[in-house]
Amino acid sequence: MTWDTVPSTLQETLGAYWDGFYAAIPKLAAALVVLAAVWAVVAVARYFIRQIGARTRMRQNLIDVLCMLAGTGFWLMGILIALAIVFPTITPAKALTTLGLGSVAIGFAFKDTFENFLAGILILLREPFAITDYVECEDIDGQIEEITIRDTHVRQTDGQLVVVPNHLLFQNPVTVRTDRDLRRTTVICGVAYGENVDNARSVIWNAVRAVDTVRDDVKDVEVFAQAFGASSVDFEVTWWTGSRPLDIRRSRDQVVAAVKAALDDAGIEIPFPYRTLTFKDPLPVRAHTDTAVEADEKADEPASRA
Repeated sequence: MTWDTVPSTLQETLGAYWDGFYAAIPKLAAALVVLAAVWAVVAVARYFIRQIGARTRMRQNLIDVLCMLAGTGFWLMGILIALAIVFPTITPAKALTTLGLGSVAIGFAFKDTFENFLAGILILLREPFAITDYVECEDIDGQIEEITIRDTHVRQTDGQLVVVPNHLLFQNPVTVRTDRDLRRTTVICGVAYGENVDNARSVIWNAVRAVDTVRDDVKDVEVFAQAFGASSVDFEVTWWTGSRPLDIRRSRDQVVAAVKAALDDAGIEIPFPYRTLTFKDPLPVRAHTDTAVEADEKADEPASRA
């Protein structure tokens, strides 16, 4: 090819491109129609999913996930059909094969991301816990503020926000503290060995029942002599109250104060720790009289003068 033939060659190439584009215009138009139809189908599908979700009171995050999955499925199908129309040699089977190989490579590259994504979908579908629930998982303890596809936001009781990957909540045991409105709590109270056990139990039981935050209307207060402590007979005091952490702390504070006041009023001793000392050899005991004290002082005088 010489410089003289370049213009003619370029003209032929551009002409071939134009002819190919002109011939492909009907196919491109048909592909655009297919994509427009897919857009309409996706819009209708999302509308129905949102309506059904609102009627069945689904979580908004779950509704968004279903809309996204439906949209992704319809768009994938529509794009494959459009490609088959524009490029007849690309059959849906070949496209799916290529997409499958690419998905494997992408899956290995973004393993953790897809793991969190699938865990988020399963959590939203199963609903083991809801927003505003207090949960405990591993070293995380707090209130759920938001559940997304990838992670869950937990506000700890000290005010710090923890963003937890969904796979951690899906693969590990999660304690939902506010699954019910009521929760049982316990304190240990000790009375001296010289006190009457039955009388002390009755005083403690009446004191706990009188506390406002104690829900004895649901389940009764339980007071059991639990063990022989080092300095006291220990009682296990159990009652039901609200399930939030603040409810537990407030109720425990009121119960401890009420039990202390009731035992004081009844004259029942809450003992301090006692210590008994033992010695290997007997200790000599000498009675100090005034005469013995004066003799000791006189014996010490020469040493002090020296």
